[in-house]
Amino acid sequence: MKIAILFGGLSFEHEISIVSSIAMKDVLQDDLIYFYVDSKRDIYEIPTNKINSKLFSSGEYKKFDKVYLKKGGFYKISGLFKKEQNIDFDVVLNLSHGGDGEDGILSSVLDFYNIPFIAPRTEACVVSSNKFITKGYAKSVGVNVLDYKYFTKKDSVKVDMFPVILKPVKLGSSIGVSIVKNQEELSYALDVAFEFDDAIIIEPFISGVKEYNLAGTKVNGEFIFSIIEEPQKAEFLDFDKKYLDFSRTSKAKEVDLGDKLNLEIKESFKNLYNTLFEGSIIRCDFFVIDDKVYLNEINSIPGSMANYLFSDFQDLFTKVASNLPTKKDIPINFEYVNKIQFAKGK
Repeated sequence: MKIAILFGGLSFEHEISIVSSIAMKDVLQDDLIYFYVDSKRDIYEIPTNKINSKLFSSGEYKKFDKVYLKKGGFYKISGLFKKEQNIDFDVVLNLSHGGDGEDGILSSVLDFYNIPFIAPRTEACVVSSNKFITKGYAKSVGVNVLDYKYFTKKDSVKVDMFPVILKPVKLGSSIGVSIVKNQEELSYALDVAFEFDDAIIIEPFISGVKEYNLAGTKVNGEFIFSIIEEPQKAEFLDFDKKYLDFSRTSKAKEVDLGDKLNLEIKESFKNLYNTLFEGSIIRCDFFVIDDKVYLNEINSIPGSMANYLFSDFQDLFTKVASNLPTKKDIPINFEYVNKIQFAKGK
């Protein structure tokens, strides 16, 4: 199978996307090609044997071919007579983290051009890329969330009890996130968060909370789960720690939670994934407080596709790529327009 990895994009997580995509060379045994979306949203085909982080920071990627979208795929202009040359691949893997990739823009574009891809569809991106909407969705499908307050830049932000954790609504990778322990720290934390987003959520910060990660997908109506991991413990995983996490390829260690908690986390994952996230491999991060499971966040395009949580990621990937959801054709026969024309005698 030939996989086109689509990465980069207009996003605060642009560099994370580069790291994550490079890591896939050591994960997938498929024939890979790389499509890099730069900050101007121009797309370049990067040869697999040339891809490295310096290529992008130096701007050298611009010496490679620009590629363009068309129905069913991508093409480039080549040769003396500037002919279109179709680029052969079977499926796109969207590895653009943050804006463009996880907010639904690229999913919408790929959908529009009828290009098969592994990633959440537009509706799922809308839900998972906005923490405020995510919480509402989680509650509606019976998954617990921490208490929270939502504020925009125009609001007067009031916090009644500290410590709290303050998060931009639309960003991942802990960008713009602050733990706020008193009123004096609040003003600075707000300035930081509002540099990245126009809205925030504030949750109680619970020191020492247990956090567990579970990745998975659904193929032909059957769920396939990863192991459950207890991630590296810190007050919270900051940007640098999560940046390193995006290049992970070594296998994680499974945590022993006991049957009851293990089942509750998997049931919460099922409720969240539902039919909404079909066609994607996602990771859900959960808190456990007093033996009760709470959703922390949905990672709709997890770093290096959370490959390190699966015993055989290649097999999983092939199954997903071979069983992607398809849209039904909508028959358009102009019956209504013809009736109007007939009624008018035209």
